[in-house]
Amino acid sequence: MTLVEMTGIGKQFPGVRALDDVELSVEAGEVHCLLGQNGAGKSTLIKVLAGAHRPDTGEIRLDGTPVRLPNPTAAIRHGIATLYQELDLVDGLSVAENVFLGHEQARGGFVRRTAMRAEARKLLDRLGHQEIRVEREVGTLSAAGKQIVSLARALSLDARLIVLDEPSAVLAADEVANLFRVIRGLTARGVAVLYISHRLAEIREIGDRVSVLKDGRTVAAGLPARTTPTGDLVARMTGRRVEFPFPPRPEPGAHEGKPEVLGVTGLTLEGAFGDVDFSVREGEILGIAGLVGSGRSEVLETVYGARKATAGEIRLAGKPLKNGVGAAVRGGLGLAPEERKSQALLLHDSVARNVSLPSLRRYARFGWFSGKAEIDAVRGHTEALDLRPADVRRIVGKLSGGNQQKAVVARWLLKGCRVLLLDEPTRGVDVGARAELYRVIRDLADSGVAILLVSSELPEVLGLADRVLVLREGQVVTEADARELDERRVLDLILEERVHD
Repeated sequence: MTLVEMTGIGKQFPGVRALDDVELSVEAGEVHCLLGQNGAGKSTLIKVLAGAHRPDTGEIRLDGTPVRLPNPTAAIRHGIATLYQELDLVDGLSVAENVFLGHEQARGGFVRRTAMRAEARKLLDRLGHQEIRVEREVGTLSAAGKQIVSLARALSLDARLIVLDEPSAVLAADEVANLFRVIRGLTARGVAVLYISHRLAEIREIGDRVSVLKDGRTVAAGLPARTTPTGDLVARMTGRRVEFPFPPRPEPGAHEGKPEVLGVTGLTLEGAFGDVDFSVREGEILGIAGLVGSGRSEVLETVYGARKATAGEIRLAGKPLKNGVGAAVRGGLGLAPEERKSQALLLHDSVARNVSLPSLRRYARFGWFSGKAEIDAVRGHTEALDLRPADVRRIVGKLSGGNQQKAVVARWLLKGCRVLLLDEPTRGVDVGARAELYRVIRDLADSGVAILLVSSELPEVLGLADRVLVLREGQVVTEADARELDERRVLDLILEERVHD
């Protein structure tokens, strides 16, 4: 019996069409898996289903009846619960308080804590986790324990469909096996599960049917999860349209003989990645490809000193680099992080102040600060990057995503960085600005800056990088010239599935 059916779903954001005529049908009591590369539209689709995004076109039917889901509360009221990869639990509250967060049991204006604890206990028992105490503070639980608490919350809401977004990304193998046991228990009671994952082996084990998105469109709907050939699934996920022109790369071997600017040997961060080796030469772009949770961003953060390595060595121009952000910045490293708004920018301050932040001492003499010198220096770099509007006194939070990213890059050019670490450089950047940012990145490399690039979008890594490092679950599985790789080959490597033509 069809529980939820989505037809003709479309969603437009400024500069990009995220969903285009998407179809999805989920049966009661089944595990329906949703596949697609990063940027294929999976997150947008489940946010439409969760009431977090309103679709521009299309219809959602529940038990055959059209429904509107204008907000998450409406989705929950209809029995749809979504567990995002970043769980929305409050660490300082108890397990029982988190299970009933937002829908506390109360009588006469007083919260019935004893009743909530008793009901939470029943829900955890139903999930087979008698060992989790309802009085325990959620912040002390493991990632797997927190996930079970979130599932208990979904059951407390009488969820008929539970959406799980990359639920195994932070779990060990035994914890994944336990999660699957819980999922099977839920579906045996008629609860439907929409399971989002990149791991094909998991989909074969837990899934009943699988649908595939590519470029915001449904390219496969309701295929049998266990018997559809891996090659068919990967072929449907790849073959993406070429949307952005990439600047020409130097000829093969152009960087041979140039000095190594950044070198890493045996770099390890326990729990994230291990024994990573690579080097980046002057003017070279090294791309890192891998899934969320593969250790990509953690490698950049460790090189930058934001995380302390468990083992290994980082060399800058042949000399060991001391741990810590201060040492990295003094040595000539710059980081443009994944979340630029929360991690890189002072959104209510000017472009000039954001760009000059690491270099402010240059403009102070004898206790006096020269605002004119600061403005002149910043303007030189923002003009070179064609930042728009050109007014460096403008509040940076009012700029577009692409121009905010240019402001972050300008910061490190002003500082005089020799190595630029770019984590998801085009996230939140509209279509028109992407090609412009690609040009900026290639121009920086051509000027001699060594670049380490992380991106969830394989075409971006393969189109921009000179060489590519492929990570899978914290381990380097291959390193090759970007020209020798294609999307299908890289996806094969990071999914740990051998594709047979």
